[in-house]
Amino acid sequence: MDTTAHWVAATREDGENVGHLEPLDEDFELVQPRSLLGHPVGGPTDYCAAEERLVERGIGELAGLWTLDAGTAQALHRVGIVELSRDGIVVADALLTKALSPTARHRIPWPDLEGRLRPED
Repeated sequence: MDTTAHWVAATREDGENVGHLEPLDEDFELVQPRSLLGHPVGGPTDYCAAEERLVERGIGELAGLWTLDAGTAQALHRVGIVELSRDGIVVADALLTKALSPTARHRIPWPDLEGRLRPED
């Protein structure tokens, strides 16, 4: 089952998608704002407040460094997001990617509801 089928894109005035609103009831009176990665952004709130929260937050976090599978033996540190779509989230070593050097790419499902990606400290 597609858990994102009823999510609504939240967009800025220029049309840029800044996240999604997940309805928690049939009337969209209570929604969970979610980042572009699908991570919760704060707690549930009304539609307008959730949309405003996402617009204010923007998309800057996508340019940051991430850890994939933190706390596991397979954890990959200092990865960057190189692709983000409904087909998945692709990450790779951030420094090697910036240097245009070959590096392994890792794809995880979108949205990242399991929280496999975490911002680097």
